[in-house]
Amino acid sequence: MKIICYSKCSTCKGVLKTMDEKKLKYELRDIKEDNPTKEEIKKWHEATDYDIKRFFNTSGMIYRQENLKDKLDGMSLEEKYEKLASDGMLVKRPILFLDDGKILVGPDVKKYVDSL
Repeated sequence: MKIICYSKCSTCKGVLKTMDEKKLKYELRDIKEDNPTKEEIKKWHEATDYDIKRFFNTSGMIYRQENLKDKLDGMSLEEKYEKLASDGMLVKRPILFLDDGKILVGPDVKKYVDSL
């Protein structure tokens, strides 16, 4: 498994703690240090059944400062990929990549890890 987190995110901390307690092996990527590219985000989105809005960190400061709630509907999908790639703090986390190719985002990661 691979997981993308932000070290100061309480949800990420909780998921990583649970994974460690369950002795699950994973590769960790810090979203603040290693921002996803537009190509990665597009690939992840296409591999899921999530709406692209699910990939946005709607509780984040940048999302609110840029008033993206009101702007997203007027943006093309490519513009949304570009916006997400512009700053890792705009991306919802954690993102979990399972060995079978499935990708989980946000609360779905916690539910999955808790169920193991």
